[in-house]
Amino acid sequence: QVQLVESGGGLVQAGGSLRLSCVASRSFFNLNVMGWYRQAPGQQRDLVASITRSGSTNYGDSVKGRFTISRDNAKNTMYLQVNRLKPEDTGVYYCNTVPALAWFWGQGTQVTVSS
Repeated sequence: QVQLVESGGGLVQAGGSLRLSCVASRSFFNLNVMGWYRQAPGQQRDLVASITRSGSTNYGDSVKGRFTISRDNAKNTMYLQVNRLKPEDTGVYYCNTVPALAWFWGQGTQVTVSS
């Protein structure tokens, strides 16, 4: 079974940037539509960015123009570049397929944005 491991989160000031990574245990990303999800404190987990097998991307309105999703198939890694961070971007970020499958949820990576 493929495992997805997220990393790259941290504590940053508003306006800062981070690059989140999602590593798969084997070749995976080029076979599936993939996404980054965010769960803010006390909120449901929402899809914020997705990338298709052909590389087409889509973003939620709240992150459009600030976040960039990409993948490196050779490294079995997917990225989320998050720029101009806002306090409302705070949450745990997860990668998963789109639609998400329960067995792929990992521990996520925490992003905290201070004002």
